[in-house]
Amino acid sequence: MDHVSNMLIGIKNANRALRENVVFPYSKFTYAIAEKLSKEGFVGALSKKTRKGRPVFEVELLSTDRMPKVTEIKRVSKSSRRMYNGVADIKTVKNGRGVMIFSTPKGILTDKEARKEHVGGEVLFSIW
Repeated sequence: MDHVSNMLIGIKNANRALRENVVFPYSKFTYAIAEKLSKEGFVGALSKKTRKGRPVFEVELLSTDRMPKVTEIKRVSKSSRRMYNGVADIKTVKNGRGVMIFSTPKGILTDKEARKEHVGGEVLFSIW
């Protein structure tokens, strides 16, 4: 199972269904991605919980005038095909309205942060 893809599709589907929050199994990697999405304003607050003895985290979904904040999520690097970009290959997403998330040696970074830190890495997904 690809936990990152499951989380992204869960966020996308819950947004389209106008849900207020969604729950995912906890892992350090997916929680770090959710923190980055929260920092960028695509999702709201995060909270760690325990359900049936297993750690989970809840993501609050944001919307404005019943329109979801997340329009589309495109998974770039998959388990079957990994995609890597150097710092020179990092482009903006939707003329700056979107964000590309990278897994780098310095942690999970957005496209702007990766350019600022002058580091490339695995392109996880784009969101707008």
